[in-house]
Amino acid sequence: MKKTFKLDHPKIKVPRVVDSVKHDIRKFLKKERKKPLPSGSVYWGFDCKFGQSEETAVDVHLSSITKKIDELVENNIMTIYVEIKAKAIEAVEK
Repeated sequence: MKKTFKLDHPKIKVPRVVDSVKHDIRKFLKKERKKPLPSGSVYWGFDCKFGQSEETAVDVHLSSITKKIDELVENNIMTIYVEIKAKAIEAVEK
């Protein structure tokens, strides 16, 4: 998922648009986790980038994306870039 979200809409208020963005991210994650794992893999992991634009995006942990969205909204930033790539995590042998 590589997507730039615009939070300003002429008819929809910002909190509802933010909820919609968070819902889209959760829906994507749910869809990716349902895919069958390749052999030797234990679970799906995700590489995430987040920022105001694709050029300024930095690597973040998946669990902090919703907090980062809220921080940008508090600072009146109306454009959000989210990139999430699924990767299969293999079992670590000891």
